Amino acid sequence: MAAFDYNIVAELVPTRSEVKSVPSRRRHRRASPLGYGRFASAADAIRFAIEELPPELLADAYLEVDEEIFDRDGIRQLYDSDQYPLARRAVTGMRTAVE
Repeated sequence: MAAFDYNIVAELVPTRSEVKSVPSRRRHRRASPLGYGRFASAADAIRFAIEELPPELLADAYLEVDEEIFDRDGIRQLYDSDQYPLARRAVTGMRTAVE
């Protein structure tokens, strides 16, 4: 994998089908799609996608960083890279623990 800058702004975007499949708990407020977010760093967006986003939403989500698009597998590769700058959490069932 070529050098990747984990410190630049990134957007995590769910697909339209994901947004429709997740019922909103807010009935009267306009809600942002679950999983969408603009992050100050790609590292934060990647951490959120892998550690916080429900797996069914990650399946078709994509990450946009500096006009480059990463799908679920690309996000996972960035997270698993030796260059990933944040502490990873070990996933155990529904909970995560800091390594």
